[in-house]
Amino acid sequence: MEEKMSEENTEEVRMLEGQIEILQAEVAALQCQQQDNHKDITFHFRGQMQDAISYMCGQKQGGGKEKVLSRLKEEVEELEEDLKHQTQMNGISLNSCTTKTLHSSVSKLVQQLCVSGHCSELVFQVEFQLSEVKEGQRSERTISDLNVVMDASDLQNFSSFLSGVEESRDLLLFFRTLRTFSDRCDDRRRTFQHFQEKYPAVVSLSGGCRSEVMTLNHPELPGCVLFVHWSVEVSREGGVSPKINLLTKIPERALQLFPSQAVGGAMEAFQSLLRILGPEAALESVIRAVSLSPDT
Repeated sequence: MEEKMSEENTEEVRMLEGQIEILQAEVAALQCQQQDNHKDITFHFRGQMQDAISYMCGQKQGGGKEKVLSRLKEEVEELEEDLKHQTQMNGISLNSCTTKTLHSSVSKLVQQLCVSGHCSELVFQVEFQLSEVKEGQRSERTISDLNVVMDASDLQNFSSFLSGVEESRDLLLFFRTLRTFSDRCDDRRRTFQHFQEKYPAVVSLSGGCRSEVMTLNHPELPGCVLFVHWSVEVSREGGVSPKINLLTKIPERALQLFPSQAVGGAMEAFQSLLRILGPEAALESVIRAVSLSPDT
């Protein structure tokens, strides 16, 4: 009985030793394959690095310089084309972008970014901190210390919105609202410029085409002036809406030439025209009235 058990144990040991030999052979084959792959990757990587270094140092190695130069040109052209498309779509042009690393580790990266550019004639500069925290295969990015710098003297209606954006750190809302605000300001500029060129004797823009106020007067009506105040209001939530008002300045001596009720209700009548005709047609009706045009 003992001899039989001994034979069985010996046979089991031989089987285990055979399995171990097979596993050792597989491990050796995998190690050999890993070394071959490492050599291929290293050779390929070194080849690219050598081409790039040779190009940067001005050395010629079998056409490597020309190959790297061609690849760099293609990448630059693709980036320029992409930037062009982005600018056309969102109307925002970036002039510069600087990045400063404040903290860098395996799990966390903190950078200070400063982006400057313009949307139409509105110039802006945005500064913020971007933190990226990695957890396994996932990463989360957050923005902090957002600061937006613009010309506050011309953007009084924009200041409250900017304060809200800095508090909420909502960069997407800022750029989207900036584009809409800029478009509405451009609408006003084009309209004022059009009427100034069409009725130069009546329309004047003391603050230029980007002014909020258009002045209407006639040489034969001294002291009688109408002011069109066209502002672009921006809510704290990013809503953009134009607001157009008509203000009158008529001396006491001239009031006898006009029915008092009509003069007093000029603002209300103009608002009715705005609702019915829209800004351009309503303004042209008022301008023709002031210019004493026979077509009115």
